Formats: sequence, C-alpha cells, structure tokens
Amino acid sequence: MATSPTPTGSAAAADERRQHRRVLQALSGLLLGMFVSMLASTVVSTSLPVIVHDLGGDQAAFTWVVTATLLTTAISTPVWGKLADLFNRKLLIQLAIVLFVLATAAAGFSQDPGMLIAFRAVQGVGAGGLAALSQVIMADIISPRERGRYMGLFGAVMAVATVGGPLLGGLITDTLDWRWNFFIALPFAVAALVIQQRTLHLPARPKTKVRIDYLGIVLLSTAVSLLLIWVTGAGEDYDWWSTETILMVGGALAAAALFVIVELRSKEPLVPLTLFRNRTFTLAVVASIAIGIAMFGTSVFLSQYMQMARGATPTEAGLMTIPMIAGLLLASIVIGGLVTRHGHWKPYLIVGGVLLIAGSSLLSTIHYDTHFALVSLYMFLLGAGVGMTMQNLVLIVQNTAKPSEIGVASSGVTFFRSLGGTIGVSVMGAALASSATDLVADRHADIGAAIAGLGEKGAAIAQQLQSGAIPQVSALPESVRVIFEDIYAQAIAHSFLIGVPLSVLSLVAIVFLPNVPLTRMTTSERVNASEADLATVSTAEGMGALTATGTVTATAPTTDASRPADPQEQEGAADGAPAARR
Repeated sequence: MATSPTPTGSAAAADERRQHRRVLQALSGLLLGMFVSMLASTVVSTSLPVIVHDLGGDQAAFTWVVTATLLTTAISTPVWGKLADLFNRKLLIQLAIVLFVLATAAAGFSQDPGMLIAFRAVQGVGAGGLAALSQVIMADIISPRERGRYMGLFGAVMAVATVGGPLLGGLITDTLDWRWNFFIALPFAVAALVIQQRTLHLPARPKTKVRIDYLGIVLLSTAVSLLLIWVTGAGEDYDWWSTETILMVGGALAAAALFVIVELRSKEPLVPLTLFRNRTFTLAVVASIAIGIAMFGTSVFLSQYMQMARGATPTEAGLMTIPMIAGLLLASIVIGGLVTRHGHWKPYLIVGGVLLIAGSSLLSTIHYDTHFALVSLYMFLLGAGVGMTMQNLVLIVQNTAKPSEIGVASSGVTFFRSLGGTIGVSVMGAALASSATDLVADRHADIGAAIAGLGEKGAAIAQQLQSGAIPQVSALPESVRVIFEDIYAQAIAHSFLIGVPLSVLSLVAIVFLPNVPLTRMTTSERVNASEADLATVSTAEGMGALTATGTVTATAPTTDASRPADPQEQEGAADGAPAARR
C-alpha cells in the first residue's frame, strides 16, 4: 500500500512555520536597530537648513554637517565588516547602536557648526557599524533566495523611518526646538538593545587570532579626507589650480597608493584586494558608487530645494519629499518579492539603472516654479531606481562571496556606496555653493533694487545676506525671496547634473554583471556544508570527482530539490576560470 504523503507534507509545513518564526524573532531586534539608525538620520534632514542658519554656518558648513557623517560611515564600514569576521557579531551591533545614539544625543548640545560637525563624525562611526553588521547578520539567518520574502518588513521599517522621520523632525523644529531632534531616538535605542539581547541568537563562530589593519585605516582616512577637504574649498578659499590643490590632491593620491601597497602585504587587510578578482564584486562596487550619490546627494539637496527654492517649512519639506521615499519603498518591496518568487534579479537591476538615469536627468531641469506634480514624478523615478538596485547589489555579492569573507564583501559594497555618497555630497555642495555665488553676482542689480524698495528694513536684510550664512529664504520679504528662490533652484538643479554620467556608468556595470542564480543556503549552512565537503561549496576538483563516479549523489541541507550549485563556482565557470579553492 502506498504511504500517504500528507504527514510528511504537514511536518514540512510545520517545520517551515517554525523556521519562519525563528527568523522573525531574530529579525525583530535587528529591524529596531536599523529603525534607530534611520530615524536619527532622517529626523534632522528637513531641519538642517534651520540648524545651520541658527548656528551661523554657511553653505560649506551645511555640506560638511552631512559629509562628516558620510565620511566616517564610509571609512568605518570596512573596519566593522572586518571585525564581523573576527568577533561576536551580536556584541558588535549593540556597541554600534550605543555609539551612534550617544553621539547623536551629544550633537543636540552643539553651540557652533564645528561642534555639530565633530559629533556628526562620531555618529557616522556608529552608522557604519549598523550598515555593515545588519547586512552580515541578515546573511547569517536568511538565504539570498529567501531574502525577498522579508523585504516587506524592511520596507515597513524604512517607510516609518524615512517618511515619519522628516515629518517628525519638521514638526519638532516648527513647534519646539531643533535640538530635540537629536534626542528622539534614545528610547528606541534602549528598546533595540533589550530586544536584541533576548531574541538575536547567532551561530557560534570559531575563535581566530585577531589582526587589525591600523595602518590601512589611517591611510584610507587620510586619502578620502584630503580629497573631500580639497573639493570643499577649491574655487572659493583657493584656486582649483594652486599650491593647496597640488598638496592635497598629491597627498590623497600618495595615501591611496600606500593604502594599496599595505593591503597587498597585510595578513588581515582592511579591504582584501583579492575580492576584486570576483567580477560580481568589482562591478557591484562600480554600480554602488553612483547609487550612493543618487541616494545621499539628491535626498540632502532636495530638502534644501524645498525650503530654499519653494519656501517650504521643515514640516512641509518632509511631506514634499514623500514621492521619492514612496518610489524607493514600493520598488524594494515589490522587487524583493519577485526575486524570491522567481529567482531572477538581473532584469530588475537593469530597469533600476535606467530609472536612476531618468530621475537624475529630470531633476537637473527643475526650477523654483516647476509644477510640483512633475517634481514628484522625477523624485519617484529616482527613488524607484535606488529601491531596485541598492539592496540587490549587496545580495548578489553575498551570493557569490566565500562564507569566510561575507563580512568584508558585504561591507565592501556598502563602503563604496557610502564613499560615493560622501564624495557626491561634497562635490554637489561645492558646485551648489559656486553656482549660487555666481548667480548672486549676476543678479546683484536686481537684489539691490529689491532691497532698496524695502526702505528702512532693507539695511537689516542686506546685512543678513552679506554675513555669508545660509539665508532663511522663507522669512525674506516677497521681492527678495523670489530672487533667491530662483537662484537656489538653479544652483541645486546644476548640482544634480553630477549624478547623471555616474548613473550611466552604474547601468553599464549592471549590464555586465554575471547572471548567477541565487542560493537557498544561509551563510551558516554554507560554512557547515564546506566543512562536510558538500557540493554547494566544494572545490572544482571535488565536484569533478563526484561527477566522475556516476553513482555518488551530493546533497545539501535544503528543502529545495532544484537548488543550484555553488554561486561562486557558477561565476567562475561563467568567467572561464575554475572556482577558487576554499
């Protein structure tokens, strides 16, 4: 008599439900930690023009308040990723949360732009840990193929933080005081730490001898910092071609060259250059740079556009940037589900690259009186492009990386995305400041006539405008306000042009990515399979031996009988080279 398959099917379904429940429990603290990071970052985004104005900062200070965080995030991300391969990942992400929130709270007591920039820099170190470790831990508990199933949860967290953060920040700034924006994340941070301690249980990792590449950290920091300082001051504090340029650019190039030499010789490099032998990693890095510029640069200056070119309050600016966030969330959730259901990822990445180009190009055409429906459409296209590409690039890198290098591979992509955003914000801010200065000079006669028409009030307005600080455009008299709205709209639109050629480069890199199927195994399962010499992570020689027997069947701990072979092997075959020996 044939045995009924019902009990087996019921047991499998029950096992799947238990596994799903365990994943949700583990994700709860991780999601709350991500929420803390995003909330603390987004809650001040719409308030920055007011904050910098109150602290007496200029456009360069505005740029550096953002750039300082992005710079330290970029530099610290590979450090955290390396630590994730050496230490307890749960403890590391808890330390990152504590550091991030304490620095954020300290920024609320800033008395001048320099103090704010310093605390924002420390905040970036914690943000780098959260960015790198969240990706690494997700790979520990969720396989690449199943990742899309949980994108709805990540989308919900992103929705609340990215939409609610700016709205809450604007409301606090308009009704209370902007300093309270920096304290709002504290109770959520405490809750995240408690929940992570109770629910986040990661597989034990073998103890290894720890080597930290301190020299690499110093050289990388020096190279990136010199480059950004040069971009910020060039054309204003000194000429583009000057002694300062030669010293700073030359110093950055020398530090970068030394960094490469040190990484090649180090036993535990900060960024293992051998990763670039993996074509997927290399092309994902190229694509991530442009995505960083689109994600960080445009979001920062769109908020400034809403307040300085359209006269919006911080609260209104938060509402007006919702179309971009909506595009990002809808694309990431929908595409994540499709990737899990069908296993195909490359077509969505290509469409995302096209949308990045379209959004960046169209945003470079906006004026102060452009119909807001068009601006909303442009923002939605850009957000959808970011949503389709950002997480999927990390996903495919994790899919082909060695299990022992998941930390540095994941953080490597995140690092270059943050680095692209850092350089992008710095370059866009410098371009904005230069364009605004030139446009003010061109409209000098119009501004003078408008101020003269104000009578006695004109002297105070003229003194405010000549101070060098960012003006509060919405508070200016109508005749002067219209002129400055036009000036800042043109300057911000010009800065958006910088992202267009890089978006094209990103699409080219995506097109040439190897189309490797996604594995259904988590990082922990791949490690166990490697130790058992199973087919998913065996060497090319081992696979050949298994095939040659004709009677030996290699199996893996997975519920899918049609699971593809090791992604790294498949990529090696696609490149015409054997897979690297584990």
